[in-house]
Amino acid sequence: MIIKSIKFVGSFTNIETCPIADRPEYAFIGRSNVGKSSLINMVTGIEGLARTSSTPGKTQLLNYFDIDKKWYIVDLPGYGFAKTPKQIRKGFKSMTEEYLLQRETLQCAFLLIDSCIPAQEADIEFANWMGENGVPFVIAFTKTDRKKAHKNENFLENFQAEFLKHWEVFPTYFITSAENKVGQTEILHFIEDINKVFAVPPSID
Repeated sequence: MIIKSIKFVGSFTNIETCPIADRPEYAFIGRSNVGKSSLINMVTGIEGLARTSSTPGKTQLLNYFDIDKKWYIVDLPGYGFAKTPKQIRKGFKSMTEEYLLQRETLQCAFLLIDSCIPAQEADIEFANWMGENGVPFVIAFTKTDRKKAHKNENFLENFQAEFLKHWEVFPTYFITSAENKVGQTEILHFIEDINKVFAVPPSID
């Protein structure tokens, strides 16, 4: 897949205000500071498309990016240690869950996992929640170019071991590096294959 045009559509507080659900959508989500914005920029090939920040928790709305007027990337608020008041974090959680559970044209969520650190309980719990609620998802391991990742060379095996304590099968996964563009082609091919069979939900015909 070759991306020809990208446009930031807007930021939304709930699915009622989101763009018309007439094309496939792919959500990106992970713990705060997992490298979500960097991965979105790498996948699309546009530096600075999604704003990166050294301060975790900057994504606070449902951020939509139109890709070739054919599909959307949706940047969701992160979870974890964002330095935001508890009540606001609850709002993020409610907004994110509403989107993942009710957005008709969501095709898949990319659950981002930091390869530099051991498996985190928050990641496993979120994966379990999506599984229990029938939300389709894949895993994208981030920051594999970092020095810290080399100290945690067995990150994949270690994460799989923790994950498979709760699951029978490990989901589709991608090894990525925003710096070296590792995983870009594989992710775009994955999305392209789903787009080929996408059908607009009857309720919005």
